[in-house]
Amino acid sequence: MIRILAINPGSTSTKFAVYNEAECIFKKTIRHPLEQLLRYKNIIDQFAFRKGVIIDALVEEGIEVDSIKYIIGRGGLTYPLESGVYKVNNLMLDHLREGVMGQHASNLAPMLADYIALQIPNARAFIADPVVTDELDNIARYSGHPRFTRRSIFHALNQKATARLHAQKVNKKYEELKLIIAHLGGGISVGAHINGRVIDVNNALDGEGSFSPERSGTLPVGQVIELCFSGKFSEEQLKRMVVGEGGFVAYLGTNDALNVEKRAKSGDQLAFDIQEALFYQVAKMIGEMAVVLEGKVDGILLTGGLAFNPELEKYIRQKASFISEIFIYPGEDELEALAMNALRVARGEVEAKEYLPIISDIL
Repeated sequence: MIRILAINPGSTSTKFAVYNEAECIFKKTIRHPLEQLLRYKNIIDQFAFRKGVIIDALVEEGIEVDSIKYIIGRGGLTYPLESGVYKVNNLMLDHLREGVMGQHASNLAPMLADYIALQIPNARAFIADPVVTDELDNIARYSGHPRFTRRSIFHALNQKATARLHAQKVNKKYEELKLIIAHLGGGISVGAHINGRVIDVNNALDGEGSFSPERSGTLPVGQVIELCFSGKFSEEQLKRMVVGEGGFVAYLGTNDALNVEKRAKSGDQLAFDIQEALFYQVAKMIGEMAVVLEGKVDGILLTGGLAFNPELEKYIRQKASFISEIFIYPGEDELEALAMNALRVARGEVEAKEYLPIISDIL
């Protein structure tokens, strides 16, 4: 029996699950109050605390830790990588501690996986399809000015897992399909998938594409520059306008998409308009990716929490069904996606890669 531990640290929670091959036998989400996290100066300082809550929960559940041989964490902000499963190595850990691409709670996942694996005889640690997965065609990297390069930062784990699920459903290989996949959650990313690669996708973290429940997406650059030099806002305040306090939060005071959906249905005109504007921007992004794929699209896949909204599905079908058939895969299960990637390695279906980025090519 192949036993797997999947770990996904978030900004205010730690999620983890144990699988016996494809069967989940234990899953837990531990929420961390803000005052608890404020004790730590930065993300990396939370390592011992997060490690403790995982191990304590496994022991309390009566799970024999030594029986776990595959530990897989959500990939953090390392240097860009192609899609796949990667062994956790010292270089990766060094880059995460340095924060070479930024600091995020996901940086803790490989560190936690590595630590736990080292305590168990013959256990191995991995990551899969990190947010910095980069398979962009070279032409997609140009921004319009040589000082700026488009970056691939998106929901690679869920997009890739959804693509493989869909391929299985239609009895084809993911690598044979041309797909447009829209991950619709707290952040929004829309990718053009061809032959198993995401050749174009918006930077879903800090300033491209549709706005989302808490991110501003693409903003008018001229107005942003004026605001930067207005003297009214600090750099930190401006960054929060883009990530965390944009989108629904800025317009409606909430990042709860279900709350916005209810308000729109109850006659709140502003909530209706803002929700429809999000739908409109997502539909435009799908159109852009259809051009990238030259109109030859085998399917448009909608996934993430917002895909539960029937009004979004109705709107996207109305706007984009002329491009291709639309399939709905609502929600996301990143722990399951991680575990299935580890299982593919355990079964010999894929080979885990080494983290050896060529820094000169990146910089």
